[in-house]
Amino acid sequence: MLNMLVSTLWRNSRGIINLNNYGFIQRKQAVIIGSASSAMNSNKAKAGVDKLRQIVHSHSSDGWEKSWREGVTPWDLGQPTPILLHLLQTDSLPKGRALVPGCGSGHDVIAIASPDRYVVGLDISESAIEIATKLSSSSSNANYHTFLKTDFFTWQPTGLFDLVFDYTFFCAIEPDMRSAWASRIQDLLKPSGELITLMFPISDHVGGPPYKVSVADYEEVLHSMGFRATSILDNELAIGPRQGREKLGRWKRSTQSSL
Repeated sequence: MLNMLVSTLWRNSRGIINLNNYGFIQRKQAVIIGSASSAMNSNKAKAGVDKLRQIVHSHSSDGWEKSWREGVTPWDLGQPTPILLHLLQTDSLPKGRALVPGCGSGHDVIAIASPDRYVVGLDISESAIEIATKLSSSSSNANYHTFLKTDFFTWQPTGLFDLVFDYTFFCAIEPDMRSAWASRIQDLLKPSGELITLMFPISDHVGGPPYKVSVADYEEVLHSMGFRATSILDNELAIGPRQGREKLGRWKRSTQSSL
């Protein structure tokens, strides 16, 4: 096909244009390969999500544990979240005690843990916690984080947090549990603490998990708890399949007293 393209002559109003140009062909190949790769990744992700939904809905009591045991974890990046690393590298994360609910394999917990920031990762799946614990065993930050197999909605910590980071947790819970999620955030954060939400997936799809989200969905449950967004920005560092479907929200309790 490319040989035919090379030998093809196109004519326009200015005369004959020879497409036998290496740069053009190279770019054309890159576009073709990139498009094919993107389509394959998209199809693979969709298959993973479909399988996840099947597992979670058919195993109501231990669906998340089963998904981890079977390796059906399409939300897991297998690396720290890029925008979170950016916040870390630009010294834009609160120090103190941090919480990551639904931490999964623990990459984000390990990445932001430091002598100035002790991080607790929670997950309801025992297999996820085992993976995270094994992954973190050789980390230089091992003394500055911990992983707990527990339910975010019933867990009672010994102290409050300066930071809660939520990514792919809000969208994983049933939408009718979002008010309870916001209430727990209020209970777990210090009065001066900050909630950082990486909102995903911003779309109009039906069903879940992941369930669709919008900025309004977060505002609806957080405003009633006294939280206001200090910034909401498009996530320019979202991975390929999630580009255009994520926003980074930063929230703090409003300092205005209620009337």
